[in-house]
Amino acid sequence: MPIVHKSTIKQARQAVKRNQRNRVVHNTVKGIMKKVLTAVGEKKADEAKTALREATSALSKAVTKGVLKPNTASRRISSLATKVNALSSPQA
Repeated sequence: MPIVHKSTIKQARQAVKRNQRNRVVHNTVKGIMKKVLTAVGEKKADEAKTALREATSALSKAVTKGVLKPNTASRRISSLATKVNALSSPQA
């Protein structure tokens, strides 16, 4: 039978806690991003702008907590902002 150290058991417990916490943050971010995309799809500019502000905040918070890498969050914010700005700009 293998020798299992106390530190290994503790590390496994911590990994489970972190996994649960990170999944909550990921799901929150995904939900808020979806809200922005649906507002853009329905062409509701005001709703999209407020949802974009929420999404930016949530993505930045996820970076602070170490759930997302900074470049990933930045890329997602940029992508959402481009879509929202395309809504509000006059079509040429």
